[in-house]
Amino acid sequence: MSSTPLPGIGVRYDLTTREHRRLSVVAQRDGARILNAYHPDDPDACALSVRLSAGETEALIDALMPAHHSPNLLSTTGLGLVAERIELPSVSYWSGRVLGDTRLRTETGASIVAVLRRADAIPSPGPDFRLSGGDTLIVIGTREGVDAAAAILGQE
Repeated sequence: MSSTPLPGIGVRYDLTTREHRRLSVVAQRDGARILNAYHPDDPDACALSVRLSAGETEALIDALMPAHHSPNLLSTTGLGLVAERIELPSVSYWSGRVLGDTRLRTETGASIVAVLRRADAIPSPGPDFRLSGGDTLIVIGTREGVDAAAAILGQE
């Protein structure tokens, strides 16, 4: 499996199966996915392209890997939670401000459970934690809460 960042869109994941079939998934920032399958005799010719909503993607994941086999409980739809990485823009309004100023948990119900900064991971940052442009925040909450958190954190 290989991945390719698609700036402004998301990430494309490519997989070649044992039968030499090529598949790709474009994971879009809004949670939607595009699943592509390519012709076996021409790996550059797309034979099938299906756009899946976030809910359809979760249903497909559950079908491919049932929740009771999942090592990561947050990937199950039964809990109604999602975990997502949200990058703080380099020119963010929040850069240099403390986490508590965002009022993120109060306004969205979502929680920042870790901050990735350069090569460091800061688990469970408190309200006095100072944010920096370029930080990647690990946010957990409902789909709606995480989307609202992304909107707040995207302020420039």
